Amino acid sequence: MILYFSATGNTRWAAEYISEAIGERLVNMADIDVSEPLELSDGERVGFCFPVHGWRPPMLVRRFVASMRFTNFHDNYVWALCSAGDDIGQTMEIFTKDLSARGIALHSRFSIIMPESYVGLPFMDVDKPEKEYAKKKTAKMMLEEYVRDIAECERGITRTYKGKWPRTNSYVLGEFFVGMLITDSPFRVTEDKCLRCGTCASVCPVNDIEGGKDMMPRWKHNGQCLTCFNCYHHCPTHAIEYGRRTKNKGQYYYK
Repeated sequence: MILYFSATGNTRWAAEYISEAIGERLVNMADIDVSEPLELSDGERVGFCFPVHGWRPPMLVRRFVASMRFTNFHDNYVWALCSAGDDIGQTMEIFTKDLSARGIALHSRFSIIMPESYVGLPFMDVDKPEKEYAKKKTAKMMLEEYVRDIAECERGITRTYKGKWPRTNSYVLGEFFVGMLITDSPFRVTEDKCLRCGTCASVCPVNDIEGGKDMMPRWKHNGQCLTCFNCYHHCPTHAIEYGRRTKNKGQYYYK
């Protein structure tokens, strides 16, 4: 079983690649009713795939882990892979602790660098096409190596890129990110650009947008927004902005 969460599609692509390579079933964390246990077959591998948000696992993933339940889990092989535009800080250490709190050991850890999609800070934008292509090419080569480790249930493997200041990024900047930057309050729609197509509402992984065909989108402000920018990136007319922080910036989702 591969449990995955993806917004702009980078992580979904990686999860699908691994799933096809090792014949493992895919399950989207955002679609799971955590009140029901997840059934495992005897000795089934358990994988987690998710993007990095603020040098940490996304809040949706952390909430999922805190509530998930398995049947027929007996020291099954557990691995995790995260995707990021650059370094991941101590994302995997945080995720390991989250699993450990549920009595689950994480046996191997992987990360890949994928095209940038976070545009919520003034100095951050999507990658240029040539850099986007290079990242995807390198990520595919890395996945080919990771698949062999996962297929053989290799334990004690850590193939991640933490960066130069992993603890500062995850625990200082990450705390600021969670406390101040994960919010739907700055999202705005330029009405004369909006097609009222409902795309933004349909791609929101946490159902935080009220909207649909012939409707102007409206964010619910209910504390569920992940600031993943999926709505922003998928808007066909670039009608969605995040305050002034996304003005004149690009859009990206995995194609």
